[in-house]
Amino acid sequence: MLPTTVEWEVLVVDNNSTDQTREVVEECSRRHPGRFRYLFEPTQGKSHALNAGIREAHGEILAFMDDDVTVAPTWLMNLTAPLTGGNWTGSGGRILPERDFTPPRWLSLSGPYDAAPLALWERGLNAGPLDEPPFGTNMAFHRQAFEKFGGFRTDLGPQPGTEIRSEDTEFCRRLLDASERLYYEPSAIVYHSVNKERIRKSYFLKWWFDKSRADIRVHGAQPPTRWRVGGVPLYTFRRLVVWTLRWLLAVTPSRRFDCKLNVWKNLGAIFEFYHQWHGTRQTP
Repeated sequence: MLPTTVEWEVLVVDNNSTDQTREVVEECSRRHPGRFRYLFEPTQGKSHALNAGIREAHGEILAFMDDDVTVAPTWLMNLTAPLTGGNWTGSGGRILPERDFTPPRWLSLSGPYDAAPLALWERGLNAGPLDEPPFGTNMAFHRQAFEKFGGFRTDLGPQPGTEIRSEDTEFCRRLLDASERLYYEPSAIVYHSVNKERIRKSYFLKWWFDKSRADIRVHGAQPPTRWRVGGVPLYTFRRLVVWTLRWLLAVTPSRRFDCKLNVWKNLGAIFEFYHQWHGTRQTP
């Protein structure tokens, strides 16, 4: 729901889908002329699709959502309202589960990122400045942010053969590190679909394994160190041993699985460190 004086469009980027995406968008375009537009991006990968959409979009404010969310009626208006002035570069809103979602007993939701594999994110009901990146399915930016800082990194984001993510949070972190201001708007709400495939321990383990790989690509070793074996910092092996012991000794299902997730995170880090080291050694 936007004022009639505001011009807007929905740009749907088809990244080699095998369903009826094109037909659905073209039907919407016929029913709502000038409001819906179809764009085909042949290079596979979410970041390629996002960057294609940025290049082709007509607006000065670009809002992002995925194809598996349902937006509240006031979503677009509330998300973009902070950007109509010159105080904020970008904004992010809450990503909530569908109303009938019940977390399994093995999943702890006590930490701020425990639900990240489900693409759920919120930081309370108080609007204000953000000191952390919002998630990609509910965020908006001035076009100038991309002109100044570039697009989404194409070595991050889901693509064939890998589910490495963080293309959204890496871009937002670039802005924050450059002292650009992001705004949290809790009234900008989307409801994320949580299918059965995501409510599996194997999915969470794989997601955090790949997320840890993405973190190494973005941040490198934290803390930096020269002490490595096969390119892998020695403290990573120590962390792996500690979390493995905690996993074996944990009693409650949620605590036990939380420790197991940390084991997989460290395995992901070890894999990425070694992968980078091995690639460097193979380069002539």
